[in-house]
Amino acid sequence: MEEFEKRIREDRRRQPTPGLSRYILFGRRKGLRRRFDQEKGGYVDRYSPGLFFFLVLIIGLNVLDALLTMMILEVGGWELNPVVQSVMDLCGEKFWVWKFAIVSLSIILLCLHSRFKRVMVVCIGSGFIYLAVILYQIFLIAYQ
Repeated sequence: MEEFEKRIREDRRRQPTPGLSRYILFGRRKGLRRRFDQEKGGYVDRYSPGLFFFLVLIIGLNVLDALLTMMILEVGGWELNPVVQSVMDLCGEKFWVWKFAIVSLSIILLCLHSRFKRVMVVCIGSGFIYLAVILYQIFLIAYQ
């Protein structure tokens, strides 16, 4: 028993795994094993197909939002979002490039942090908000 206590064990996790490593493409961690880690949140190497579908859906709704916005603007409508309106004033018809880039960057960050509870609420909330905006825009186009 004393021999076990005398043994000096070197910690194999002296440094965290770097962001750019082989584990980005070939990592095996799909979930958090310990209940404490699941409650606290953490990072994984692979993500679920459901999350991928949901995030691609948000990006698709973003593209549809940009297209419908351009259609509404062509028939004399105006942009209600002051941030998008200022980007439209700066970039003109190319505003959708900035809109797509900002939303895509946000989606990547949300995906990376998806194992934290509050982040999933933001993902689901964003999806419902985009869906409501799309339905409102379709209503505007249909009943103009």
